[in-house]
Amino acid sequence: MWVDEQIWGHRLWDAQTPWLIFLEFLTVAEACHREGRLLQELSVDDQNRPEPLSFRPYKRMYLRNILYNNEEIFRIAEKHADDATAWRLWLQWMQDHAQAIPNLDFSYLKRRFRSFHQFASLVGMIRSSTIESASNKRWSSRFVFPFGRHAIYEDLNVSGGSASREYIYFGRPGELLYQMLARSQDAAPLRTHLATAFESNDSCDRLLALMQPDIPEDFQSRGDSYLPYATHPTFDAMGRDWLNVFELGLPRFDAYPHLAILAALHLALYQLVVAADVCGAEKPHFICEVVAPRKTLIRELSMMSYLQNSQMSSRAIEEYVKKIGEGEEWHAASSEASGFAACRELMRQQVRWPRAEDDYEGPADPSALLVELRKAALARHRQHVGNVHRSYGGGAGLVSRRGTNRLRYAPTDDLLKALILANVAVRMEYGEFLDLLFRRYGFVFGEREATQVLSPEEFDKRAFQANAERLESRLRTLGMLRRLSDACAYVENPLRKAAS
Repeated sequence: MWVDEQIWGHRLWDAQTPWLIFLEFLTVAEACHREGRLLQELSVDDQNRPEPLSFRPYKRMYLRNILYNNEEIFRIAEKHADDATAWRLWLQWMQDHAQAIPNLDFSYLKRRFRSFHQFASLVGMIRSSTIESASNKRWSSRFVFPFGRHAIYEDLNVSGGSASREYIYFGRPGELLYQMLARSQDAAPLRTHLATAFESNDSCDRLLALMQPDIPEDFQSRGDSYLPYATHPTFDAMGRDWLNVFELGLPRFDAYPHLAILAALHLALYQLVVAADVCGAEKPHFICEVVAPRKTLIRELSMMSYLQNSQMSSRAIEEYVKKIGEGEEWHAASSEASGFAACRELMRQQVRWPRAEDDYEGPADPSALLVELRKAALARHRQHVGNVHRSYGGGAGLVSRRGTNRLRYAPTDDLLKALILANVAVRMEYGEFLDLLFRRYGFVFGEREATQVLSPEEFDKRAFQANAERLESRLRTLGMLRRLSDACAYVENPLRKAAS
């Protein structure tokens, strides 16, 4: 079935954290950079559509066996002080236990490291940089920090001595993210910053290069993901945020966490904005609570706001199916002598359903077919894409259960830092900053923004004033706000301020 994908593309996948989305993006970007087409889409067809995304990511199976399928290295280093014995035992162990490698020869490492114990300690050091190291993933789905191009590789499932592409931890949101940035207005300057990252001479990246043999990589083509929109405001907003963070000149180790948070946030916003467009609704807004010691009216409003937004994508599914039944093609097909068969074939062309006779067992009636499509599409939507708002919003630090058992919008410190770094040039008046968050992201903290989205019955001036004051206090604690007088507070970007 191809309903979610027609609305948002192929595909949004709720099982990925911000870091995994970012790492998947890097595998696409590095592969395209290697072919000289970073953030550049291929030529369009006769209907002005870009060719499907195609890329050839690294597998790096030698490196991954060394780092994550290799607990024996530390036991051998601890037990055997003699270097020759340690190398001999470890090389034999790797020959017996390494997986998904055609040539089980790791002897090249003896020529590249002074001793086995130095090699083992460096392996331990690199392993300590593993992304989300506390998660219980199989060894072929563990990822080292992306120090450079030698640290970037795809997610794989190793079984029976061979490795195949896995779509659980890399489920294609990173491919959508890549296409969004390629279609944003800031694709050209972003290309420069990403190319610099891939071409850097980082010492940890050089160390990872030493751990891999000088043999050709066994590439396999990936991709064929689909993004329905040639341009979109959310693409431009994400590109602008990323570019602003890159232009801070941070070391990549400091910049990447902010980029990962902003990527997850903008993907969540993309889903909601597109769903609102399909439903003909207003741009989504988010009542954000700055957590208070006791329950407040803002918390209740934030819970309601979250509930309304979390239902938006399901409403979009229903509206999309409804528009199929209201379309001219559907009316023309249903008016034919073989109306049901014609409508079923039209539906197969539009949403690839029903693909088999047993997918639909209802009456031979076009209206019944639409009803069944709606049920099937909603059931499929709730499995994964319907959870994206909660998953990505929680990963970005927007959605939280802190202090309660119900979800609502309560931004974390990490999200607030990322928003300031991406939006505040040097300093900005506090009220102007709140207005910017509302205009760009739909976030509501203070009274002026609340009056624009709430009815008089819902609005409480004192509650929103107190919420804004709590946010001000929190930003001051983070070192990102300074009050010059009773009537003048400024949000500051400490990195830009130091540079200026």
